[in-house]
Amino acid sequence: MHGILFIQDLAVILVVAGVVGWICQRLGLSVIVGFLAAGMVVGPYTPPFTLVHDVGRIETLAQVGLVFLMFSIGLRLSVRKLRRLGLSLMVATCGGALVMYYLTRLLGAALGWSSTESLFLAGMLMVSSSAIISKILQETGENHERSGQLAMGISVLEDVVAIVMLTLLNSLVQIGSVGGAPASSLGHTLGLLGAFVALAGVGGLLLVPWLLRRMSISADEELQTLGIAALLFGLAMVAVYAGYSLALGAFLLGTIVAETPHRHQVERTFEGMRDIFSAVFFVAIGMQINLHEMAGEAGLIVGVAVFTLLARSIATTTALTLMGVPPKDALRTGMAVTPIGEFSFIIAQLGVGAAVVPTKFYPLAVGVSLLTTLVAPVVMRRSAPIAEALLARQPRWLAAAQRQYRERLDQLQAQAKRNKLWQLSRKRFFQIGIEVLLVSGLLIFSGQMLAAAEGWLGRDWLFPNGLQVIFWVALSLVLLAPLVAIWRNCSALSLLYAQVSTSGQPQAARLARWVETVIKSLCGTAMFVWVFSLLPAEGNARWLLFASGFIAVVALMLLWRKLVLWHSQLEIELQTVIATAEGKMTATSAPWLQAHGDWNLHMIDCVLPDLADAQGRKIAELDLRARFGCSVVGIERQGFMIPLPPPDAVLYPRDRVLLMGTTEQVKAGKTFLGAVSGNTDSLYEEVLMESIKIPLRSPATGRSLAELSLARTYGVQIAGVNHRGLRVLNPSAEERLQAGDEVLALGTPAQISAFRSWLVEAGPAAE
Repeated sequence: MHGILFIQDLAVILVVAGVVGWICQRLGLSVIVGFLAAGMVVGPYTPPFTLVHDVGRIETLAQVGLVFLMFSIGLRLSVRKLRRLGLSLMVATCGGALVMYYLTRLLGAALGWSSTESLFLAGMLMVSSSAIISKILQETGENHERSGQLAMGISVLEDVVAIVMLTLLNSLVQIGSVGGAPASSLGHTLGLLGAFVALAGVGGLLLVPWLLRRMSISADEELQTLGIAALLFGLAMVAVYAGYSLALGAFLLGTIVAETPHRHQVERTFEGMRDIFSAVFFVAIGMQINLHEMAGEAGLIVGVAVFTLLARSIATTTALTLMGVPPKDALRTGMAVTPIGEFSFIIAQLGVGAAVVPTKFYPLAVGVSLLTTLVAPVVMRRSAPIAEALLARQPRWLAAAQRQYRERLDQLQAQAKRNKLWQLSRKRFFQIGIEVLLVSGLLIFSGQMLAAAEGWLGRDWLFPNGLQVIFWVALSLVLLAPLVAIWRNCSALSLLYAQVSTSGQPQAARLARWVETVIKSLCGTAMFVWVFSLLPAEGNARWLLFASGFIAVVALMLLWRKLVLWHSQLEIELQTVIATAEGKMTATSAPWLQAHGDWNLHMIDCVLPDLADAQGRKIAELDLRARFGCSVVGIERQGFMIPLPPPDAVLYPRDRVLLMGTTEQVKAGKTFLGAVSGNTDSLYEEVLMESIKIPLRSPATGRSLAELSLARTYGVQIAGVNHRGLRVLNPSAEERLQAGDEVLALGTPAQISAFRSWLVEAGPAAE
């Protein structure tokens, strides 16, 4: 019976989400607002409209929705996307989050809240919702403006900030030191998080692409979907067992899959489930809200929402301006990143569930999200005149100071690019950091991995204490490759800095050797202290690891060349996986054309529905420029970009088409391309082959296939011709047909029937 009730609740959620989402779409509101409102209406706290009663089942549905939502968010983030966004935008995102953090802590102090309550409020407000912002940008057509691209980039990067903040708060709740956590505790938590992410990330980048490649070769799409879903829930549970949340595991798998060539296939496969369970998540969140509590805190909700709209705009604008973004774009971006969403709900739920903040925090998060989501589209559509009005009223000295600051910033960036030493060494520093986190992760989580293996195989597997011996020996051998990689990178940096620091000095060659030796000695000492401090200290594990280390040293001496080769191959494999692919048209990678608001030109993209009337037609046939005044300037198909497509380019279902023109022109073109009349039935399953004999005096007698042009006239393809026993498969266009020949025609029954009628129209009279 419990299973039936679960299905009943899921059916109610989907029906209500669909109806209310459609109403919101018709009213021009974000569908996420509709999902949250629908959940509050049919939830257990709003009789007599209550359709779902069991809080436990609601929480289960929310957790399932959270896994798919975090996976889809992770799919939008990858190393190559971070590289495209640039370091300046990453710094601006972190700076804006810090400004928002301190402003919110001041608000909490002004309200008389405790440090714990202020900390959770800061966590709720310092990150925006990429899911909500992406939908608003799409609906308002601002996703290809400079400010829209910056807003989408910041919202994606703030997902990373949210994951870090969620992990910190979760860890602080577990150790019971929320609000007054020392810096050492925060550093330890961040270090553990970095080690886990590196361990899961490197392992995933080596395993997941290989697994997806193997499944694409030997398994059909159904099994591939099952395999990816198993990986998704499996890594989510691994994160939970490691002491983190489901959100972190699902988010990590999304970022790993985003680095693979199979990303677009996975996106298509999970598109339906993502839409369904994202809606389930937001409706389930709304169901957990008591409208009476929300009404009782209406003043607080409105006040915090106003604070969020102003403070987030100020924080983001300030951070972007300091990074050299023009003031107008910075202001418009700041106004676009005000909505909060999914991560704010999760953080509020964490605090309320752990009883470290009052229950009002949950309706507070949802209420502020609703208000900011309602206001954001209105502000976004008017952001350009608002920004111009604010800039026109700024003092002249401030405008002059901004210009001088940007000029100085450009000079510093040019100097950094000319710094050859940094350009040569930064890649190795990055590699050392990743390898250090990987080794740390293996050592830190070795105890949990061993416990899991003992629960599966037993402590005395093969021989007494056999599993422990085998595990530590295997772990020591696994650690060899990254430790060798760290030492090789340190040696290369030692040589580089020794050469640079002694250049031009008397006896430079001898002095360089001494400097190199000193740097290597310091690096070796640091590596020893680091590894020794992470070794497990309980039981016989340390001694087993020491013995395993001795075996590893012997293996190192014997297999040095092999390890160097393996390290090089591993590095090449990882670089291949995360190789930059500039072939996708997204809201966070600037397209090949830039529309400019001063020219009243805008770009908007639309996806052709599966049954669109425009599918299968050429751009020239659609004649969008003559009809509406807009132009097709790009097509994204299956993840590949076709810039400035020619007039004879054909549009297919699910193509993402980029239109350019005035606001009215692109909106009219989008409406036209999305039109569906329902008269696009596929005849794929009716295609068949049929053998037809050419009678005497047939119109086809003595004519070549090129002259007949059967594909254009009747829609049939001649797959073979039998000249009195001589069979010709896939005949050429020059092949001539004679009376008595037998042709193998390919087409639908109606096409073949019409072709047969034409062939015999003069045949019976001749006979």
